[in-house]
Amino acid sequence: MQRSETAPKRWWLLVALGFFAFMTNLDGSIVNIAVPIMAKDLKVPASQMEWTVSLYLIVLSALLLPFGKLGDRIGKQRIFKWGTGTFVLGSLMAGINLGFNFLMLARMIQALGGAMTLANTYGIVTSTFALAERGRAMGVVSTFVALGGVAGPSLGGLILAHFSWPMIFLINVPIGLIALGVSLWSMNNGIPQRGTYDGWGMILQATAIASGFWGLNLAQQSGFDDPVVLSTLALAVVALIVFEQRQQAPLLPLRIFRVRIFTLGVVTVFFIFMVQFFSTVLMPFYLEDARGLTPGTAGTLLSLYPLMMVFFAPFGGWLADKWNVPAVALLGSIFIAVGSLIGATLKLNAPLTIYIISTLLVGIGSGLFQSPIGDVVMSVVPKNQLGIAGSFNALARNLGMVSGTAVATTVLFGTMSQLAGSRVTNYPTAHPEFFISGLQVAMIVAAVLAILGAIAIGLTIKPWQAHEKN
Repeated sequence: MQRSETAPKRWWLLVALGFFAFMTNLDGSIVNIAVPIMAKDLKVPASQMEWTVSLYLIVLSALLLPFGKLGDRIGKQRIFKWGTGTFVLGSLMAGINLGFNFLMLARMIQALGGAMTLANTYGIVTSTFALAERGRAMGVVSTFVALGGVAGPSLGGLILAHFSWPMIFLINVPIGLIALGVSLWSMNNGIPQRGTYDGWGMILQATAIASGFWGLNLAQQSGFDDPVVLSTLALAVVALIVFEQRQQAPLLPLRIFRVRIFTLGVVTVFFIFMVQFFSTVLMPFYLEDARGLTPGTAGTLLSLYPLMMVFFAPFGGWLADKWNVPAVALLGSIFIAVGSLIGATLKLNAPLTIYIISTLLVGIGSGLFQSPIGDVVMSVVPKNQLGIAGSFNALARNLGMVSGTAVATTVLFGTMSQLAGSRVTNYPTAHPEFFISGLQVAMIVAAVLAILGAIAIGLTIKPWQAHEKN
């Protein structure tokens, strides 16, 4: 009944899903290129201004599973529409310059709305599109998701070339209202399902994710020996242990991880999205601060990444139809690893062609990776677990973004601090060579993570062949 009601408008529904998948992921990265400008305007250190990136991703990640489960209970479409309105409100608030603390509040509201939409996007696609169309629909949404995750710096740079920084948030408002109108017209409210809701599980997993990653962010300011940092990380560990031991009506049924292909697939998603955010976080500093380029010029160069993804994502889907699906994702992972290694050779006065080659390879690899990894993760779980599989896939992706931001900045500032002999929390204007050393070390770490992702997806090739035969 649900599918017949939405079928005539299903492609319009996909437009709304794609728009919000793009915008909610975009807002995880668009702030990066504005960090130097916002830090000066709001008079806070650059490392503290990075909290506007991390806080958004932390809240988003912490709430994905709860809202995915809630969507099963009261209707995925209903939660999605509530989320769109909440996200637009948060964007409007973020575009009103009332200081750093108000901006942080607005980013939390944006993340709340983003979690409500992203947690239910894949479930809505699965329940709306027939099997013959589902692959194409998933590919479209996955492309919007990936594009939003990496297009932030390039789009942000182009906006900052003509407007002040609040516009990077205000641009969401008219686009979001249009997408909200399309979703209200094309979607019903979904069909609620019977069952209990694991409220304590929701609190425990949200606490584990939020406190864990917030502790990593605080460590950049205070160090890992700070009592507050240690307490926050300890709280995360305790919450995670208690969460995993819950047996009745669990928020995340652990039996889903018995499916080897699914488990290795989400591990790969986690590593690859970590690597993508190394470039997303670090390259704006390299182009703007180290090379002295304007935000507009930097944004143009950063746009090479999402442009390659837009072009190669459909090709990756076509290649997956003709070839072994995880093998295509493996190929993409290898491209990303090679591009990251080339990025590790960047120097202060290196030819920009080195940056361009590195960015092209990472963008091509990311495009090839997106479509097949969605098939790998969503095609091997039982039908009654598609919703939780989609939510966990989104969680793995966003945990990768949060981890990528945290690890990239920790390695960068840690290396610079070691070279300077004191804690460094801003770009070292007097010693740009410190930044270059930190960038090189961070990109080597990114390459190692990409190789780990390639190993994980490579281990699924033979099991996938057996899965296709069955």
